[in-house]
Amino acid sequence: MPGQLNVLLAEAGVPYDQVQEMEEVNDDWDDVDLALVVGANDTVNSAAEDDPACDIYGMPVLRVWRAKEVLVLKRSLAAGYAGLDNP
Repeated sequence: MPGQLNVLLAEAGVPYDQVQEMEEVNDDWDDVDLALVVGANDTVNSAAEDDPACDIYGMPVLRVWRAKEVLVLKRSLAAGYAGLDNP
């Protein structure tokens, strides 16, 4: 989980032992039927792994694109914090 999200989850009272790190879940996405992405851009952008010219190349991301289906819920189609287009 990206660091800033750990803080938000802690403030919401989510027990830390229920939170998994990206490295713990990234190998499991092929077995996921549905990934529900709520309000995320950069943290699920495959360009961070696929495009060396991308500004966020090398940044750790959740590989949700490997799930069988992905549903993204956002307030707008605006770019993420890094200013990149949505994947």
